[in-house]
Amino acid sequence: MEISNLEKIKLVMAKDFWTTEDLDGKLGNIKVSDGPVGLRCLAVTDSWENDSLYPAVAYPCYQMLSQTWNLSLAHKMGRAIADDCIEHNVDVILGPGINIKRTPLCGRNFEYFSEDPYVAGMFGRSFIEGVQAGHVGTSLKHYCCNNREYARLWLSSEIDERTLREIYLKPFEIAVQAKPWTVMTSYNLVNGVRMSANKRLNDILRNEFGFDGVIVSDWGAVQDSLDSLHAELDLEFPHSKKHAAQMKEHLEAARVNQACLDKCSGRIIALSEKAAKERTLRKVQYSEEERIAISQEVEEEGIVLLKNNGVLPLKNETVCVTGQPAKIYYYGGGSSAVVPNRPFVPLDEALQKLGFEVHYTQSISKLYGPYVTVGNIRQACLDSAQSDVTIFTVGTGAGAEVEETDRHDITLTPEELSVLRYLRKYAKKLVVVVYAGSAVDLSEFDNLADAVVLAGFGGQNVSQAVANVLTGKVNPSGRLTETYAYSVKDIPSEQTYQDETVMVYEEKLNVGYRYFSTHEVDVLYPFGYGLSYSKFQYSDLKVEKLGDRVKVSVQVENVSDIDGREVVQLYVNEVSPAVCRPKRELKAFEKVAIKPHEKAIVAFELTESAFSYYAEEQGKWVVNPGVFKIEIGKNANEIILSERVKYGV
Repeated sequence: MEISNLEKIKLVMAKDFWTTEDLDGKLGNIKVSDGPVGLRCLAVTDSWENDSLYPAVAYPCYQMLSQTWNLSLAHKMGRAIADDCIEHNVDVILGPGINIKRTPLCGRNFEYFSEDPYVAGMFGRSFIEGVQAGHVGTSLKHYCCNNREYARLWLSSEIDERTLREIYLKPFEIAVQAKPWTVMTSYNLVNGVRMSANKRLNDILRNEFGFDGVIVSDWGAVQDSLDSLHAELDLEFPHSKKHAAQMKEHLEAARVNQACLDKCSGRIIALSEKAAKERTLRKVQYSEEERIAISQEVEEEGIVLLKNNGVLPLKNETVCVTGQPAKIYYYGGGSSAVVPNRPFVPLDEALQKLGFEVHYTQSISKLYGPYVTVGNIRQACLDSAQSDVTIFTVGTGAGAEVEETDRHDITLTPEELSVLRYLRKYAKKLVVVVYAGSAVDLSEFDNLADAVVLAGFGGQNVSQAVANVLTGKVNPSGRLTETYAYSVKDIPSEQTYQDETVMVYEEKLNVGYRYFSTHEVDVLYPFGYGLSYSKFQYSDLKVEKLGDRVKVSVQVENVSDIDGREVVQLYVNEVSPAVCRPKRELKAFEKVAIKPHEKAIVAFELTESAFSYYAEEQGKWVVNPGVFKIEIGKNANEIILSERVKYGV
């Protein structure tokens, strides 16, 4: 097939908002769509507006998916979303997003997995494998260092090479092992170079990480199409008449590098051919009802029980439910917003279907971001006093957690705190259920409530899932994948330098639990934390070095009368390190289901990467020969067993 240079220019610039150029039928086009937590597919290809969205299954956000600590569920959810794509002829879904939660204030944190690069990379990889098992492509994003929404098109993330490699590039290095069809560059600059025109980081992605697909821009991220082409950005989205005219002028003036144009257009042709082949293999695996059930399954395993003074699970008790999230569907805003294909079931109705005597009473009647309308608090208190258990639902929602802006603080509204205090005066038992996509300040809720449950942004069946956990039909097994600090003032990244041009990553490796554990700073809930209705005991830790590998095994026993799942977390730290290193770093995890009074052996195998750090002076990953501590923990602050092993000696 003969293609002119002008046609090649068209290929590297999208045809419209959601499809690639087809050169008047010479080539098949590729249809892409938003939808990391559910298909956000429009009926038109020249708009981003929500009024033409197709209804779809709304899945839990990535925060909740990662809190399952169950990689098989990430694969399953990915495969279900592939079916949604198949039904709407979508070739590539724009996800997963694996950016690090450097700060809890980032408006898109609900779209990301974790503060930990290993967790983010592993969940991203499993999700990609699930989607692409359905012969639908993915777009791994946002590459890289897009960790705030503030002035995201203009600020430069200033970062040293070691931190870049160990924290912010590591998730991409892991996830590209799944061979995503595309990788999406972020809006921001890194060390002064715009990511849509960053040749060095694109070369790392291709030459070091082995990515062989198409690099695409985020929507409207390209400022100079020629610079981006010469950095081997393969595809600019969406179509820009202005940029297309400029590129035609560059071509006529012989300013276009022919080799770059050939390589980039060649990758688009290859992707078009790949998509055409994959379309013939697509087959829906799950029915729509099965996909909704998968959404609920993810939420049930991702719900985290944060506190429980014995009030949960609910027994044969009368229940008063109050708070806006119990009645209104809460979700994150922006390009992840999905129109659910089923009506939202309020929490009181979900509990009633399980046989509980439940009454809903109004307290917070409207909540959008920081703005609250307070309802009949007196009536809520009277109803609470006459019920055995009061369930108070609080949260953030799309008004507070949304693309293009950041939160100002991690606190909930003063009105919600006031209602909490009023209810505490009258409630016999007070349970708080939190609907938020990122860390919030729950210190007063933890102090005053008898139980605290993190429901997050749980998808369209969130109420059914929460009801099952509250009543014991489902034993909670979710664990946090980000630290819940007492205050934003405790977050190192929030104390670093920023001006109109740069955002300096002065905290370096001190991100999340790496900082709090190393510097022994108290937190409300540590990374990896979560309670269960079961009780587990650990014993018999064995660590054996075999060549360049280390085999680890530990016995876990369910010492309760309830079936349960436990998340076994393996951390590594270097004893007397040669360079500054965090006190501990997560290097493996496994979620196991154990029946009452039974035991399970959990085994891990660690390779050199578990012990290495990036040596900036040498420009490579190295191991400092010495002694390392292998730690088995319930969370980053609760290490149960540990053993030492020599490595690299």
